[in-house]
Amino acid sequence: MRKRIAQSTIAALLVSVLGVTPVFAASLEDMQADKARAESEASSLQEQISQTLDKIHTLETDLENKQKEIQAADAEFEEAAARQSEQYGAMKLRIKYMYEEGETSFLETLFSATSFSDFINKAEYVQEVHSYDRSKLNEYENTTKEVKELKESLEDEYVQMQTMQTDLEEEKASLNATLDEKQVEIAQLDESIQAEIAARQEAERRAREEEERRAREEEEQRQAQEAARAAAAAQQAAGGSSSSGGNSNSGSSSGGSSSGSGGGSYVPPQGSDGWAVVQYARQFIGYPYVYGGNSLTGGIDCSGFTQQIYGAFGVSLPRVDSAQATCGVEIPLSQAQAGDLLCYWGHVGIYNGAGGIIHASSPGVGIVEFSNCQYRSLKCVRRVL
Repeated sequence: MRKRIAQSTIAALLVSVLGVTPVFAASLEDMQADKARAESEASSLQEQISQTLDKIHTLETDLENKQKEIQAADAEFEEAAARQSEQYGAMKLRIKYMYEEGETSFLETLFSATSFSDFINKAEYVQEVHSYDRSKLNEYENTTKEVKELKESLEDEYVQMQTMQTDLEEEKASLNATLDEKQVEIAQLDESIQAEIAARQEAERRAREEEERRAREEEEQRQAQEAARAAAAAQQAAGGSSSSGGNSNSGSSSGGSSSGSGGGSYVPPQGSDGWAVVQYARQFIGYPYVYGGNSLTGGIDCSGFTQQIYGAFGVSLPRVDSAQATCGVEIPLSQAQAGDLLCYWGHVGIYNGAGGIIHASSPGVGIVEFSNCQYRSLKCVRRVL
């Protein structure tokens, strides 16, 4: 009776333990879906930041060009104003000699004519000189006005472009702040997922142990019942008289231990310097890219790749690229060495020591080695080893 109660208690405990597993699975599935959503949103934010940076770089170039146009307009304005002033001065000088001294000079010019034809020509000449002066002065005044208006228009455009630049910088700051929040959310979800997986595995382990213990108890009970039946049968066969019988019951059980070695077709790190990092990383070229993956041979993304490669050398890196970009010591690209961490906007890889990069590139490419690490704009280079 006592054994039956114990068996009932064990069964109830197993049902309770095993019943937890679906709750873990459902919770884990929800968190993984939330993480995938957050990572997708983070990727979209990184793309928006990249586009905003492109706009800022383009606008900076446009501002430089606009400044050059303004400087050219300034020079042209000064030249036009100088020509206008020079023409005005020359015209005043001629008027002075022709008109400001009275009509004597003008009349003398006309009366010095040797013939009527000469008189007409000199009169026409005086009028032409006056008309020419007025025409050139008007021309220079118009030119100066046009250049001034152009300069003012260019300056207005420059101010508008500066306002656009300020707006883009604010947009970039806002996107970066949102991305940082999203990265924190992803990291928290990742921690929760790992904790949930560990809890589920622990529950499953306990359930297995309980099931094995129950099986052992049932087997011991079965053997005891068989031994009791065998003893009763032997006693009955002896006819109730003195009986001597030896009942030898030996059971041997051997528990075999199996050991499995699950290793990929790659060599562990050979050395501890940057070149050892490069040689180790090259073994995984050709394996697939999987967003959010963590398997060097089964599928992994860029930050997971660098995290696990450096992890093999005892260097602990965060899981996301933006956090990895703050690790170690920043160095200029000109001083980069094999094994240094190359950080981009939304991407990371490993410097191969010869101007190239080894990285988990994209789903369509996988893990590859490029000969030019500047195929896209670098954010920074970090020495973490």
